[in-house]
Amino acid sequence: MIYLYIMVMAIVTYLIRMIPLTVFHKKITSPFIRSFLYYVPYACLTAMTVPAVFYATNSLWSATAGVTVAVVLACFRRNLVTVAAGACLAVFVVEQFLLPYLTI
Repeated sequence: MIYLYIMVMAIVTYLIRMIPLTVFHKKITSPFIRSFLYYVPYACLTAMTVPAVFYATNSLWSATAGVTVAVVLACFRRNLVTVAAGACLAVFVVEQFLLPYLTI
């Protein structure tokens, strides 16, 4: 039965990638559709990442602190390692030192 599931997933994945190649023969010239297709990967990545960020810690308070620090550091154009380390440090500080006082 597991092989049937794998076969169906493979076919669905193949069809999702094959259908646009066979349907659209000409170059897409519509600026709206081109801009829509340009932003789809970013929207999908955001939709998968943001919920996971808030469930990755022990509390919503520490997750919010980590996201806030990451956004602030990213707005100041820090590199990825600095943003990740800052977010991890913020989560650690909130969970170790502030969380016992933030019981709601």
